[in-house]
Amino acid sequence: MKDAKVPDPTVSDLKEHVGFWLRFVSNHVSHAFARKLLASGATVAEWVVMREMFDGGETSPGVLAERIGMTRGGVSKLVDRLVSKKLITRREQSDDRRFQSIALTAAGRRLLPQLAALADRNDEEFFHPLSTGERAALIAMMKKLVRAHGLETLPTE
Repeated sequence: MKDAKVPDPTVSDLKEHVGFWLRFVSNHVSHAFARKLLASGATVAEWVVMREMFDGGETSPGVLAERIGMTRGGVSKLVDRLVSKKLITRREQSDDRRFQSIALTAAGRRLLPQLAALADRNDEEFFHPLSTGERAALIAMMKKLVRAHGLETLPTE
């Protein structure tokens, strides 16, 4: 009979790490939201871009990239997709084509409340086991970690 392998006490158990559980929950929340978005034709990253643009007027892809913590190249690809879907417009400056401004179209502004409702429903479905106070405490703890580590970029995927 073979001896059972004895765990090495110097190697911590994966499931004892807070980060494991944060990523586990985050992946499931994001995946459920992505499935809800399928019928709309939007992706989670597109939702983030459009939602960030919703409250403001015209902006540049560079400013948007900084606000959501993406590279300019990444934002450029998303802008191209959203322009092709007629959800945002892109206007080049006549004197220097390197500078562009982007804005939500009327169709993009009409779609955003529907996408926001899906995001709200996803949060409610996933976090309903938590009381209002527990949700607030969880958000407060996450914000505390963000401040403590100087986190500035917004995850999009």
